[in-house]
Amino acid sequence: MSFNQEFDDHGAWRRQFALRLKLMSEWLQDHELLEAGVRERLDQLHAQVRNDKIMVAFVAEFSRGKSELINAVFFAGYGRRIMPASAGRTTMCPTELGYDSEVPPCLRLLPIETRLQSKSLLDWRNAPDKWERVDLDVNDPQQLARAIQKVAEVRRVSRSEATALGFWNDELPDDNPVMGSDGMIEVPKWRHALINMAHPLLKQGLVILDTPGLNAIGAEPELTVSLLPQAHAVVFILGADTGVTKSDLAIWRQHIAGLPEAQASRLVVLNKIDTMWDALSTPEQVQLQIAAQRTESADVLGLSPMQVIAVSAQKGLLAKVSRDERLLQASNLMELETALGVDLLGQRRRILGAAVASAVQALRQETGRLVHTRARDLVEQVQELEGLRGKNAGVIKQMRLRIEQEQAEFDASGAKIQAVRSVHLRLLKDLFSLLGHSHLKSRVTELARALKQPGIKLGVRRAYGHTFEQLRADLLKADQLAAEIQSMLEGSFKGLNAEYSFSLQPPTPPQLQQYLKDLDLIEKSHLQYLSLGNALRLAQPEFGERLARALMSRLRVVYDTAVNAVELWNKSAAAQLDAQLRERRRNFSRRIEAVSRIQQAASGLDERIRELQSQQAELNLVDAKLAELTGQLLESPEAAPAEAVEA
Repeated sequence: MSFNQEFDDHGAWRRQFALRLKLMSEWLQDHELLEAGVRERLDQLHAQVRNDKIMVAFVAEFSRGKSELINAVFFAGYGRRIMPASAGRTTMCPTELGYDSEVPPCLRLLPIETRLQSKSLLDWRNAPDKWERVDLDVNDPQQLARAIQKVAEVRRVSRSEATALGFWNDELPDDNPVMGSDGMIEVPKWRHALINMAHPLLKQGLVILDTPGLNAIGAEPELTVSLLPQAHAVVFILGADTGVTKSDLAIWRQHIAGLPEAQASRLVVLNKIDTMWDALSTPEQVQLQIAAQRTESADVLGLSPMQVIAVSAQKGLLAKVSRDERLLQASNLMELETALGVDLLGQRRRILGAAVASAVQALRQETGRLVHTRARDLVEQVQELEGLRGKNAGVIKQMRLRIEQEQAEFDASGAKIQAVRSVHLRLLKDLFSLLGHSHLKSRVTELARALKQPGIKLGVRRAYGHTFEQLRADLLKADQLAAEIQSMLEGSFKGLNAEYSFSLQPPTPPQLQQYLKDLDLIEKSHLQYLSLGNALRLAQPEFGERLARALMSRLRVVYDTAVNAVELWNKSAAAQLDAQLRERRRNFSRRIEAVSRIQQAASGLDERIRELQSQQAELNLVDAKLAELTGQLLESPEAAPAEAVEA
């Protein structure tokens, strides 16, 4: 099955899940089960699946056919090239292709001069007015291709400007671009490009990252320490005729080899196998040459030969456009698409499926507790009313007075419950302070100062180590504080359960230690810049400043995710307490109403007991339906779409 077909199936599952979630939300609303904590869980689940993105990064040295490969795999349906793929340098700046329904189809380009300002790419993304915008007509392939051609634009600048922008270093002559006879140097016109278009795959959450060559990658640290580590698959393109060159190996070792395989699938593509189709060689001889090149490339890169796929992107694109099945088979493009589908989507589905299963289980427990509370209240009411059979008016009056007294005592206990809330909030304040932006910035300040110093930075590795030690210590302290809060909640909830017959159960606390892995990945991605080979590049204060900004951007994402987890935990605990307080107050009102009806009519007792028993039967059906609806949410992505659930 091709990548496109696999992705279509994945998109169909996501749409089906969103529909089931919507129907469940409406059903919970109809049955008065949509409490604040439950609503928060539903909103997070919906956002998790709706916003799930799958990023495929294409990385290569110049002239390896990278943009042509993107055209062949993703855009052949347009009947022509969409990404610029002529001879020579094409994609001059990192280019992201994705879809945002709130933004019209357009190409946004960030001027290269923004490198001179103290903002990260993440900050620039939030300043859309600073980007040059070109509207796209997705129904006009020619206009689309013409507009996207702008990502290949260049500027000619002086050597001093090229140095300031990070494209020239007198100490690293091998990395410098060719200087013209007039002393001017060609650099990319744009720093970053964002293409927003309603392509079917992009609408389903695919994000394609097209990177420039080695020199441009090295000059933009945010690309390698932030964007590439977030990719779910990295496709590294080599030339089939050249194999692994020195510059290819430099890119691989510095930017790809260190990416964890559990997080990102890595595929190597030997492109341009058509250059080896030789009329003087038999097809068998050609295949033996290609197989030998695959084996040799795999050995050099430390991979299994199965991870190296030989294709012809140009012939594959031509075959798709001209519907030539024989040429498509010869291009071997479908093998790459199958590998992307099985590897990338299979892994992504497992990760998303595990996250969804955990969230659905928490949703089931939260709503189940509400149903259990109501069921227990109904049992108590039936038992209470059964005890009134054959009793005189005086006994019934006494019962009403007792219920009203219980209600008054419960209302007076608000101060005790408020005390639980205030202790909880005080501890949470300390936890949020540890994970806040101000505290994070203070931790990174010393390292940022060291990176911005001019000259060889002998102590910068030590500064990195010290900073990340502090960050890890903060996370461990935050995790310990969360455990203390959880222990406090357990004790408080146990006391309230015993005193007021609640069924409070503290939600699962956030596992903040898991973010230590993210810190390890960030530190590892930065360490590549601290090697002896990068010492001269790092000596430039401008580059050091860009590296510091990239670090802060990446750390902010991790800490924001941790804060969101803590907030969900907090809201879930507070909402559960609010829900049980509301249910208890409703219970008092129903008990008083029932006794009043019995006082007014002799037949009221039996009638009320029958009503309560009917409500018990209905609640049993509600519990069964709840199990059915949450069970449907847990169906695997591979399962056939189910019929719409009945409300």
